Amino acid sequence: MSHLAYQSSVDPELAPGARNAIRDCLRLRPTERITIITDEATRDIAAALQQQVEEVGANHSVFVLEEHAERPLTGMPRLILDDLATSQVSIFCAQTQHGELGSRMQMSDVVNKNYIRHGHMVNISRQIMREGMRADFKAIDALSQRLVERARRTKHITCRTPAGTDFAAEFSPGLKWLKTSGVITSDKWGNLPGGEIFTSPFDSNGVFVVDGVVGDYLCQKYGDIQTTPLTIEVKNNRIHSLACENQELLEEFRTYTSTDENSNRVGEFALGTNTACKDIIGNILQDEKIPGIHIAFGHPYAEHTGQNWISKTHIDCVGRDFDIWFDGEPIMERGRFLL
Repeated sequence: MSHLAYQSSVDPELAPGARNAIRDCLRLRPTERITIITDEATRDIAAALQQQVEEVGANHSVFVLEEHAERPLTGMPRLILDDLATSQVSIFCAQTQHGELGSRMQMSDVVNKNYIRHGHMVNISRQIMREGMRADFKAIDALSQRLVERARRTKHITCRTPAGTDFAAEFSPGLKWLKTSGVITSDKWGNLPGGEIFTSPFDSNGVFVVDGVVGDYLCQKYGDIQTTPLTIEVKNNRIHSLACENQELLEEFRTYTSTDENSNRVGEFALGTNTACKDIIGNILQDEKIPGIHIAFGHPYAEHTGQNWISKTHIDCVGRDFDIWFDGEPIMERGRFLL
């Protein structure tokens, strides 16, 4: 275990976002315990979070992954999982490496089992701390609540973009819509910065043009792909065809979505609601919260959505400048909410 002594060198630029995370999003109380999991690349952000925890007065532990296992992780170290199980609040504040999704799923299993209020800050950056993490999360929560109430009554959502997206999804009352607005409860862990509602679609069809970013480790490698967008044709909720001028990205995405029998299946359909996020920055953690649609292939968060299948993979796909209709009624025009 590391105590991550930060001394007096915590960057004041990180303090507002860290304060939002600890006090507004996770609502840490002095009587609670929090586990912070970080890595060498993200120590400065973890130190800013720890400083806020100490101001609250809560008991805590901090783990730097490289001090307990080699990267990329083949599994989350047992010492960390055992400590996590003793906390009421937790944060994963670290950068991803290829092949580590399984270790993060081990962590989320402990979080879910113990109803921990967990902030998932995977691939967090200084820019995100200065932008998306400085949002008014109470206002975003109110917007997200209005939107999720509408979505739960909606049977069909259609979306289009100037880049060529023309995509429609069908929803089932047996599959739950969830809100991860940044105000995190023990019912569902959430990404920080927060700002989305999501479900697993019953069915989806059409063309989805990814002219923003793709997720997991591919995001770190390729960043903003607006100049070489990935075009995905979906039929009956599965990838039917792929096209992209960047052949390396195309083949890596094809390989990723062929990992298991459900890796090419649309597992998540989501709307970003973080109005503090204005432009694609090349980081999926923030970019998927931009107002608009993103979909993900693979794991459908079955433990929360109620979906009846699983996958070992999950990769998000983000576009730009959406027009969106709920059962034919417009709710977004060129990336701006109409409600």
